[in-house]
Order: sequence, then C-alpha cells, then structure tokens
Amino acid sequence: MQDKVWIFDTTLRDGEQALKASLTEADKLQLAHAISRLNVDVMEVGFPISSPADFRAVQRIATEVKGPIICGLARAVAKDIEACGEALKTAEQRRIHTFIATSPLHLQHKLRMSLDSATEMAIKSIKLARQYTDDVEFSCEDAGRTPHDDLCRIVEAAINAGASTINLPDTVGYVTPDEYAAMIYHLRNNVPNIDKARLSVHCHNDLGLAVANSIAAVQAGARQIECTINGIGERAGNCSLEEVAMIIKMRQDHLKVHTGIRSEEIYRASRQVSKICNMPVQPNKAIVGENAFAHSSGIHQDGVLKAQNTYEIMSPESVGVPSNQLNMTSRSGRHVIEHRLAELGYQKGDYDMDSLYESFLTLADQKGTVYDYDLEAMIYFNQIKDNDEQYQLQFVNSTSNSQSVASATIGMTIGGVAYQEAATGNGPVEASFLAIERVTGMQVDVIEYNLDATGQGASSLGQVDIIAKYDGKQYHGAGLAADIVEASVRALIRVYNLIYRAQQVSDLKQQRKAG
Repeated sequence: MQDKVWIFDTTLRDGEQALKASLTEADKLQLAHAISRLNVDVMEVGFPISSPADFRAVQRIATEVKGPIICGLARAVAKDIEACGEALKTAEQRRIHTFIATSPLHLQHKLRMSLDSATEMAIKSIKLARQYTDDVEFSCEDAGRTPHDDLCRIVEAAINAGASTINLPDTVGYVTPDEYAAMIYHLRNNVPNIDKARLSVHCHNDLGLAVANSIAAVQAGARQIECTINGIGERAGNCSLEEVAMIIKMRQDHLKVHTGIRSEEIYRASRQVSKICNMPVQPNKAIVGENAFAHSSGIHQDGVLKAQNTYEIMSPESVGVPSNQLNMTSRSGRHVIEHRLAELGYQKGDYDMDSLYESFLTLADQKGTVYDYDLEAMIYFNQIKDNDEQYQLQFVNSTSNSQSVASATIGMTIGGVAYQEAATGNGPVEASFLAIERVTGMQVDVIEYNLDATGQGASSLGQVDIIAKYDGKQYHGAGLAADIVEASVRALIRVYNLIYRAQQVSDLKQQRKAG
C-alpha cells in the first residue's frame, strides 16, 4: 500500500502575506470553500492574534467550512496560542500550528536567545496548545539553516511535549534538494521518538526550488507538504500545491506515494485565487497557466492530434481544464487547419488547401494568432481587408469626474454613412460602449477586458484586449491608443467588424447550400 502524503494548504495564511491588500472576510470564506473542494487535509486559514479581522475570519471559516482540519498559526507565546484556541473552537477538526526560530542566525539577531531558551518556549507553547486540541504542529523556523544536531534536540523535545506534526521549513528558500533530503534522513535516523510525529516540509521559492525540495523531502520520508495554490506567498512565493499534487499523481510509479487531492478541482481553485487575490497566473505556469495545455509548434500539434500523450503527459481534463488548445500561428501545419475546419463543419472539398494555407500564413504573420472566424473568412474571400471595414471610428469624446456620472459621444461610420450618439455610464469606457451600441443597434457581451501599457512612463500607449460574445460565438478585439478610452473603443469596433464578417460568411454559406 502506498503511503499518503498530507497536503497542508496555507494559501489563506502564508499566501495572503504576499498580497498588497488584505482579503476581506467574505473573500477568505469563498476561497476556503474552494480550497476545501480540493480535499486538502489541512487548511491553515490565518494568524488570529495578528488582527481582530483575521481572528473573525478564522473563527467564521472554522464554523462554516467542513472537511479539512482547520489550522491557525501562533508564535510560541501564550497570547497567540490562546487566540488560536478561541478562534478555532467551533471547528469540527482543529490544529494549532506554533513555531519558533532555530537557526543560529535567527536566534542571535532576531530573538537574541539561546537554543535552550527557544526549546523551553517551544515546550511550554506546545503544552498550552494541547489544552485546546490534541492536534498540534510545531515548526522550526529557518530549519534549512539550522545545524542538524540542533534540530534533533528541539524536535525530540517538541514531540515529547505533545507535537504530532513536526514541520521543517526552508523559510528563505536557501537549501538544495540533496541538502533538504539529507536533513530529513538525519532526523529520521537520530531522533529516538521521531516515529510519534509526522514530518512536514514548508519550502519557499527564492531560488526556484520549492517544489523540487518538497519532492526530495517526500522521497526522504516526509509525509506532509505545506503549499499554496498558484505558489503565492512571501517574496518569490511558496511551494505550488497544484505542481506537487500532480507530480505525485503522475509519478506514483516512481515516488510510491499518493495524496487525496481531487485534481479536477485544481483549475477552478487556481482561477478563484488569481481573481480574488488580484494575482494573475503567468501564462507558462505549470499545470494552471494559460499555455500549460496549448500547442503552437506544427510538429507538436500534429503529434497531439495523432496521439494526445505524444506531447501531453496529463490530460487537461484531469486538472479541470476543459480541453487542450491548438494555437493557430505561422508555425501551425496544414493538419491542424484541416482538423479545426472539420470541427467547424467543413469538408475537404469545401476549400482549396493550397490557396487557403498561403492566405493563412500571410495573416498569421500579420496577426500572430488566427481565429476560427478568420479561417472561415479566408474560405469565402480571397483576402481580408482590415483597412476596408464596415464600422470605422471617426472620433470619441468622453468626460468623467468624481461628482457625476461619466458621459461619452461617439462618431463613427457604418458602410460609409456617418452616425453620432452619446451615452452615460459608470465610467467613460462603459459610456463609450453604450454609445456604440446605440449607433449599431447591436448589443455584444464583453466577457473579458484587459488593459496593458505599451512602452514606459507617462507616454506609454494603452493596449486594450477584449473578448466579447455575440450570438453564441466569441470574438477577440484589440485597440491601441494614447488614450485608454479610445483604445477600448477601437477594440470594441474591431469586434463589430469581426461579427459583420462572420455574418457575411454565414450568408455565403447559405447561398452555397441553396445553390
């Protein structure tokens, strides 16, 4: 029977410390429910003594969230532990996690005390915590830079005092995997009562080794990993929950361990953490990044179409991603275009691949990415004339201030005929979009809006990318201008032109069928 590795999630405690603004109680509760659906074993949800708001959030989560062990953090001082005990008392399962620094560097410069004094504080704190719960975890802060024999002394004392989990953090992300494994081996072989506690690891990513160190520790005998969703946390972040969970799942044959994580919930939890914490996930992030299951190379795309596991070691569905993504770029081959057109309902006899592929490469070089509506347009038109668009912007005037609603006036042409409309909204962008809707008589649903600066300093241009939905289809529009409102308007007008082109394609398809 394979050993189980416990997953200890600290997104709401260590992860939150990385945020520019604290989460609200409602935000924390929403994330706690999402993390609970992952089936983590332990959820560290706050530091109750740190503020009244954190105390209330821990207390509410302890009351309302069922499933995981609910854990609170406390320094090795009585007031912290008492606050933890009080905040957690309504939890079905509770844990108090207390800690003290053990490295010579921290003892000398931060605590100004000896290892013996720190050990005495740890013992007292653990015994006090045991009055509130039998589940007490003790951490040797900066264990990665603590001499192994010093760790053995304080760990043995902590277990004798009643700690059932011993955590050995690489607090500053300093050690390498072989050093971390050696530390775990040393404790297992030199602490006489080590079998009475579960060994845990908590790694930071300052050198990019948090996940590697955690896996090395598991191979050496640790059976709990402390981690966060998306790897958020102090400085460069913590060990990434989704990465260690999927490494263990995909390499059970090698690691001989398992977790209880419901991997199909990973993507949803990642997106919720990213949105609520306002921390975007980098596109190339393992497991949950936008590009994690995207293929642009023609060779890779061809391989995936023939056998998915040629270039995907796990399926996107296994982590909750609906499907993989074959990006249509200048590197894509004919096989991918045929595959995509077949999904859109086209037969090979509906188009000439040689001429279509030539047009495709030209457009891909211009745009970077080619979309479904571009492919369909190329089938029915010899070329796409972006400079001869149905909808064209003439001008946009907008006003806004803190004392009144925003207003905007739009001047544009439709098929060469000039129109002008005005509207008000919660901001100048919304007002401009409403004015465009009045001009066109068409309402599109903007489901995603992204703003980036192109350049540096105050003279940067604003680049707006939107995803809009109309008649069941999604369209991507981009706009670039010195003024953010104008960039937004240009992006939306681009969407209207794509919708118009799609309607033309639809009309031609109907004519072909009728003919």
